[in-house]
Amino acid sequence: WLGSIPSTNSITLDLFQIICLCPLPCFPRSRDYDGFVSSLLLPEDARRSSLALRAFNVELAQVKDSVSQKTIGLMRMQFWKTTVEEIYRDDPPVQPVSAELWRAVKKHYLTKRWMLRIISEREKDMEDRAYRNLQELEAYSENTQSSLLYLLLESLGVKDVHADHAASHIGKAQGIVTCLRATPYHSSRRKVYLPMDICMLHRASQEDFIRGSREQNARDVVYDIASQAHVHLQHARSFSKNIPASAFPAFLQTVVLEDYLQRVRRVDFDVFHPSLQKRNPLIPIQLYFRSWKKTY
Repeated sequence: WLGSIPSTNSITLDLFQIICLCPLPCFPRSRDYDGFVSSLLLPEDARRSSLALRAFNVELAQVKDSVSQKTIGLMRMQFWKTTVEEIYRDDPPVQPVSAELWRAVKKHYLTKRWMLRIISEREKDMEDRAYRNLQELEAYSENTQSSLLYLLLESLGVKDVHADHAASHIGKAQGIVTCLRATPYHSSRRKVYLPMDICMLHRASQEDFIRGSREQNARDVVYDIASQAHVHLQHARSFSKNIPASAFPAFLQTVVLEDYLQRVRRVDFDVFHPSLQKRNPLIPIQLYFRSWKKTY
């Protein structure tokens, strides 16, 4: 049994070969490194399409932080709505991500509704305000992260109701963790998006987070939010016995979510702890092992 485990050297070599042979050079690795590595560990038939979908998601996600006026952001969202419509008319614009997205749609017959739902939800998020409650954050996560996972499942040729349920929960966990991970960055720009109902419950103000508070009330807010992400991961794994193995590669991102939740717990839910701002260098190897074990 021990002999069947790949050596560290072979893992490193395999990862190096995969990264060097990345089928989508235009992918913005620095904006979604974890998604980039996860995509490279997918079966070759779905790898390029996965990178295209994640590049599309990155393009939409960075609009909010890259524009100075809401109107400009809405114009970019309209561009992507038009682009998706043109892709499904076999007339994509001359743009790298659009061209790759068109290729993925043609190859896997991806559902247009999921793409448009991601755009519409990102468009609504241009309002630039905190989530009123945890349910609102979960709804946002479902419409963005879960929709992306539904598309990844389609690129893997998976059509299974249990896989869809797992994807829904993983997407919600992803959105919650992303909100927590981005809190120090947003706070540095005097913005807070954490659910207001949980902040009010623990008497933590937006100003507390803008100041980078490490007091107990701020930690309690993070604990409640992180706990909900953990619950969603547990729910997702409860479906694992009923899900086809071909769906598991779409859920490799759970490795990254689990890693962050463990690290934030180790620092007693201090979301501003310096160690949380550093990327775990072992993540690529952990992703490789999870891929090899065919679990999530």
